[in-house]
Amino acid sequence: MARTREFDTGAAVAAAMDVFWDRGYEATSIQDLVEATGVGRGSLYAAFGSKDGLYEAALRHYAAHSTGRMAERLGREAPVRTVLRDLLYSVVEDIVANPGRRGCLMTNTAVERLPRDPTAGAIVGAAFDRVAESVTAALRRGRAAGELPPDTDLTALADLFTTVIQGLRVQGKTGADRRRLITVVDAALKALPGPG
Repeated sequence: MARTREFDTGAAVAAAMDVFWDRGYEATSIQDLVEATGVGRGSLYAAFGSKDGLYEAALRHYAAHSTGRMAERLGREAPVRTVLRDLLYSVVEDIVANPGRRGCLMTNTAVERLPRDPTAGAIVGAAFDRVAESVTAALRRGRAAGELPPDTDLTALADLFTTVIQGLRVQGKTGADRRRLITVVDAALKALPGPG
C-alpha cells in the first residue's frame, strides 16, 4: 500500500519558491530547501523527483500567482490608459516596497537558467505570453471603446508593455528609485496612440 504524503505539498512549493527567488537556482542547495520547507530530503525527492522538479513546481506556482494578479488588474472596466497606468504603477510600488529587491522570479530565471534549461524556458515564455495576452485584451477593449485608433497594432503594444514590466523589475533590482521608475512608466504610456 502506498504511503500517504505527510506534508502539505503546496506549502512546500511556496517555501521553496521563496528560497529560489532569494538565492537563485544554482546557489540553492537541497539542504536549504529541506530547512525552508521543513520536509526531509527523501520526502522532497519522492514528491518532486529532484531539485529541478521542485524548481519547476516553484516556477509554475509563481507564474500562476503573478500572471493571475496582472490579468485581474488588466481586466478592470476602466479606460485603457488608466488600466495600464495603474498596473505599471503597482509594479513600481511592489518593487520599492520590497527591501530585498528580489525582482521577478521569471526574469531572474530567464537570466540565470536560459537557454540551457528548456523546461524553465517554456514556463517563463508561457508566463510572459499570458501577460501579453492580458495586455492585449485590455488594449482590445480600449480600441473597441474608441480610445485607440482602429489600426492600432495591439500585438506590438502588448509586447512593449510586457517588456516594460520586466524592464522595471530589472531596474528595480539595481536599486532604481520610485521617481526613476515612474519616469519610465510615464514614457511608456506615451506610446499609446490617441483616439482614432
